[in-house]
Amino acid sequence: MLKLYSNIKRLREERGLSQDALAKLTGYTDRSSITKIEKGLVDLQQSKIELFAKALGTTAKDLVGWDDTNESQHHKGVVINVYGRVAAGIPLEMIEDIIDTEEIPEEMAKTGEFFGLQIHGDSMEPKMSDGDVVIVRKQNDAESGETVIATVNGTDATCKRLKKYTDGIALIATNPAYEPMYFSNKEIESKPVRIIGRVMELRAKF
Repeated sequence: MLKLYSNIKRLREERGLSQDALAKLTGYTDRSSITKIEKGLVDLQQSKIELFAKALGTTAKDLVGWDDTNESQHHKGVVINVYGRVAAGIPLEMIEDIIDTEEIPEEMAKTGEFFGLQIHGDSMEPKMSDGDVVIVRKQNDAESGETVIATVNGTDATCKRLKKYTDGIALIATNPAYEPMYFSNKEIESKPVRIIGRVMELRAKF
C-alpha cells in the first residue's frame, strides 16, 4: 500500500494542488491530515481511496497501483468487530458495544484472534488520538516495549506501552502528562492487572 501514498503525493503535485486544497476535496479539515496520509501514517479505507482517486482525476486501481492479478489479493481480508469498550472478564463474543468493523489481511488473521478497539482519551497522544481504532491480537502476555490492551482492578481496558521489570511491570502512556502506572508482582495478582491483547496496527480516524 505504500505505493498508494506516494501516488497521492505525486499526482497532487502534478496537478498543482496544495495539501489544503486536496483536504477540502476529500472531506478532511486541514492539510495535516493529508501530510499524514502522504507519509503512509494512515490506513485509508476503500471509500476514501475512491474519493482521492476522483479528486486526483484517476481510478482507485491506478492510484493504488494494482494490476488485475493482485487486485483480488488486496481485497481478500477478514472482517473483525470494533468495540467501543472492552470490559474485564467479559468474553468478546458477549460484548454488545460493537461500534464498527474493520478488515484485516487474511495472513494476519491466521496468526490469532483479533478485534478492534476504539481509543478513548489522550493518554497515547501524539501517536494515537481519541477516536482512533487499534487492531488487537488477543493474548494474555506480551514483550517489554510492546503496546498492549490491559485491565486494572477489573476496569474497562486501556491502551498502554508495557515495560517489564524483575519485580513487576509498568503501563506507560506516550503522553508525558500522564505518569506511568507501576505494579509489583504481588499487585498484578491482587488487583488484578491483566493483559488481554497486543496492539498490532493503528487505524487513525479524522
